[in-house]
Amino acid sequence: MLELSDHSRAMLAGDAGKAMQLAMRLVVKAATIMEAERLIPISFAHLDACFYTGQAHVDFVRFLIENGATLAVETWTNNGVVSLADPTLRPEREDPETVQGATELMRLYEKLGTRPTWTCAPYQHAGGPKFGDHIAVGESNAVSYYNSVVGARTNKYGDYLDVACALTGLAPDAGLHRTEERGATLHIDATGLPEEWRREDVFAHLIGHHTGRLAGRRVPVISGLFPDAPKHALKAISSAAASSGGVELWHGTGVTPEAPELASVFRGTQTHVVTVDDLARAHRDLSTARDGPLDAVALGTPHFALSEFADLVRLLDGRKVRSGLPFLVSTSRVVRELARAKGWIAELEACGIEVPVDVCTYHSPRVRGLQGRVMTNAAKWAYYAPGMLGVEVAFGSLRECVESAIRGEVWRDPALWSAR
Repeated sequence: MLELSDHSRAMLAGDAGKAMQLAMRLVVKAATIMEAERLIPISFAHLDACFYTGQAHVDFVRFLIENGATLAVETWTNNGVVSLADPTLRPEREDPETVQGATELMRLYEKLGTRPTWTCAPYQHAGGPKFGDHIAVGESNAVSYYNSVVGARTNKYGDYLDVACALTGLAPDAGLHRTEERGATLHIDATGLPEEWRREDVFAHLIGHHTGRLAGRRVPVISGLFPDAPKHALKAISSAAASSGGVELWHGTGVTPEAPELASVFRGTQTHVVTVDDLARAHRDLSTARDGPLDAVALGTPHFALSEFADLVRLLDGRKVRSGLPFLVSTSRVVRELARAKGWIAELEACGIEVPVDVCTYHSPRVRGLQGRVMTNAAKWAYYAPGMLGVEVAFGSLRECVESAIRGEVWRDPALWSAR
C-alpha cells in the first residue's frame, strides 16, 4: 500500500484544483507501477516536456496554467525544438505546425513559472542540485550526469510525469532514489588501454557508447578513467551511454562520488576488459559516412561547455572555416554569454562559426545548412542524426572536426589510432 500524507491526499481529492489533482494522480500512478511504498520530497526538476512533439504537449501545459497549477520546486527547462533567441535557425516555412507549436510550448512553460534555461546540460549552470539531493529529471543525458557525476538521485521521468513531480514536489521512492538500486552489476575495465589514448578527447565518447551497448539499462562501473578527467569528458560518457544503452547511472572508480574504489559500488561478477578494437568498433558504429567532401560540422550535443570553447578556440588558432561550410556549435545562453565575455564568440564568428542557443541540432525539422555529410565529435549526435535528419555522419575528435572544417573535407588524425 502506498502511504500518502494528508497534504497529498488533499491534492488527490482535488482540494488544490484540477491541475494539481491531475499532477498528484500521475505521481501516485507511477508510484503504484513502481511498487513504491511512499513518496519522497524532491528539491529540483529539469523538464523534458517542454520539447515539442505534438499538440498534446501544448494542451497539457495550457490546462495546468488555466487551472492554477503552481510549481513546488526550482524547475529548469530542457532545450526546445526552436530557438527563441534566433527564430530563423529553423525556418517556419519548412514545418509551420512544429515551429509554431514549439514556440508556443516554450512560452507557456515560461508562464508556468519555470526558469527558462533551455539547455540539455543544466549541470553546467550554477545553482543546481547537490550530492544526495532527490530530484526529477527527464532529459536522458542530464539524468545520467546528475546521478553519476553529481551524485544526486533521479529516475528518468518521462514527459508529463516530470512536470507532475515538479508541481507536487514529490517522486516515488523507488529505482535510483534508493541506495540498494545504485550498485553496479557490470564492470567495464579500461585500465589496460594506453594512458595517452585514454586522455584523448574522443575516448570519453567512445567508451560511453561502448558502455551503453554492453550495459543496456544496467548500472555499470568504469575503471581506467583519470581522477582529473574534465567535466565535459564525464558529460560525454553520460550522454553516449544514455543514448546507446539507456544508462541512467554509471560509476567511474576514483572519479564519481559514490565510487572511490571498485568495491564501493560493484555488486556483480561480470567484467568486460576494453580493447582498442572495441573502441575502433564503436568509432565505426558512429560513422555512417565514408570520408570525403564535407557539407557541415555540428558540435555541442549535449550543449558545449566553457572548457570546450577554450579547446575549440585554441585548435582554430584564428584560422577560418572553408567558405560556405556551415559550422554550428550548440550551447546554452548562460555558457554563450560566459564565452562572449572572454571574446571567444566574436573570435569564432570571425572564423565562420555560428553558436546557436536553446536548441539541439540533431532533431527535425532540419536546422539550416545541415545536410549531406556532417562531421561531429559528439557520440549522441552521431547516434541520432542519421535517423532524425537523413544525413551521413563522420564521427571524429574535436581536432579532426576543426581541421576538416578548414579543409572542406573529412580529415583523419594519423596519430590517433597508430600504435594503439
